[in-house]
Amino acid sequence: MSVQRRRPGVVEWIRYCFGRRLPDDLRDWVLRDLTGRNSYVRHLIRGMVPLTPMYAAFLLFPGALWLRLAMVALALILALLFSAAYMEQNRARRLELHGLDPTILPARRQEARDRERQAYLETYRDE
Repeated sequence: MSVQRRRPGVVEWIRYCFGRRLPDDLRDWVLRDLTGRNSYVRHLIRGMVPLTPMYAAFLLFPGALWLRLAMVALALILALLFSAAYMEQNRARRLELHGLDPTILPARRQEARDRERQAYLETYRDE
């Protein structure tokens, strides 16, 4: 009898942020992480983890504190923009990497798509 873990450990989660595959017993967690509630926010946070050393290095540069903080803020904004721009492709890749269907949509998008489909069918159904 195998015990299903509910969450990855800290080291596993950091590796997951860098694009590594988690063990098979965490497949349900991966599915919830990538398609569940607040998956967009989790994606943006996960995308910032690999860049944390760069942000720390910017704070070590010589110069005024406001300038170093501005460097971090600019890098953070750009990283968030790129992370948001490639969210769909990243989710599909991670789902596929863990042996899941890459076409699965986040819960809210799937619900909206189902509502739109139902409204379309009600409007244009041949009676």
